Amino acid sequence: MLSPAKIKFRKQFKGRIRGVATRGHRLNFGAFGLKALEPARVTAAQIEAARRAITRCMKRVGKVWIRVYPDLPVTQKPAEVRMGSGKGGVEYWACRVYPGTILFEMDGVEPAVAMEALSLASAKLPILTKIISRGE
Repeated sequence: MLSPAKIKFRKQFKGRIRGVATRGHRLNFGAFGLKALEPARVTAAQIEAARRAITRCMKRVGKVWIRVYPDLPVTQKPAEVRMGSGKGGVEYWACRVYPGTILFEMDGVEPAVAMEALSLASAKLPILTKIISRGE
């Protein structure tokens, strides 16, 4: 799964996801894309599951671009641990997704195959998404 090789700080604050995407909101590489419609944190496992769904449906024809990267460490404390004694360890990596962000792009396949692949990928993600194409 995706995770940064080197980071400046091990743990980060949670933060809030406010506003809409000002970068990464247009198709830059492929003819079809999957656009987020609501803010959320998408984990590395969810990104990988969506990528696998896309490549399986495409039967490895064409090309896929992943436009988001999980660079936010999410920490958790173990179960049944008393309050205090610091912040928990890094449990998984996530990505802050703003409304309007393009999550995946693809090219080199028929429109019907692209629609099916991106709808399968959308089912793997915890947010509402919309399939867009170059013509729109």
